[in-house]
Amino acid sequence: MNLQMAAGSPFLWGLVLLGYFLGSIPFGYLLVRATGGGDIRFIGSGNIGATNVARTSGWSVGVATLVLDAAKGFLAVWLTEHFSRGNIRFMMYAGLAAILGHVFPVWLRFTGGKGVATALGVFLAISWPALAAAVLLFLLVALFWRYVSLASISAAAALPLLVYLLYAPGHAPPTAVSVSTLLAAIVVIVKHRDNIERLLAGTEPRFEMNRRKS
Repeated sequence: MNLQMAAGSPFLWGLVLLGYFLGSIPFGYLLVRATGGGDIRFIGSGNIGATNVARTSGWSVGVATLVLDAAKGFLAVWLTEHFSRGNIRFMMYAGLAAILGHVFPVWLRFTGGKGVATALGVFLAISWPALAAAVLLFLLVALFWRYVSLASISAAAALPLLVYLLYAPGHAPPTAVSVSTLLAAIVVIVKHRDNIERLLAGTEPRFEMNRRKS
């Protein structure tokens, strides 16, 4: 059966919708519940992402959350690539939808995480060289200043330029890739607005994991 549809077909938009629902699976919330940690939305910063999970429930649960949140972003793009036969426009749309699903999950009344780990999975599938450079920047900032939020903001801010330069060196990437990458970066940065305020005020906590539950 030929599953490659014309651009803009209901099938391809259905893959984008699937990307949203994959992204909206709240793994941090589910894992903390499953390990007896209660409702992560009322613990620590209240965020369902890997950083808050690691801080409050231990590094092992945090790492599992990171991996699963990244995996859902990767899977959204991979499935779209497979069933659209590599339609990069819809691959990018599905990836962006997965990030939005994580940030605004239907299952948690549209209050989710900040999209960093899911974006990691998305851009691993879209442009691994750009992602590798962004991760390197993240690690350098995190190791030097020990602020995960600052590292995330820095990597997100740099990602559109990195994708532009590294997606296809010597050639500009498709417009859908550039625009969707910029939108993803804006979403991640805006979701860090409280962190930005605390960083400016000097009250942002440095990263330390709770080892008691590891």
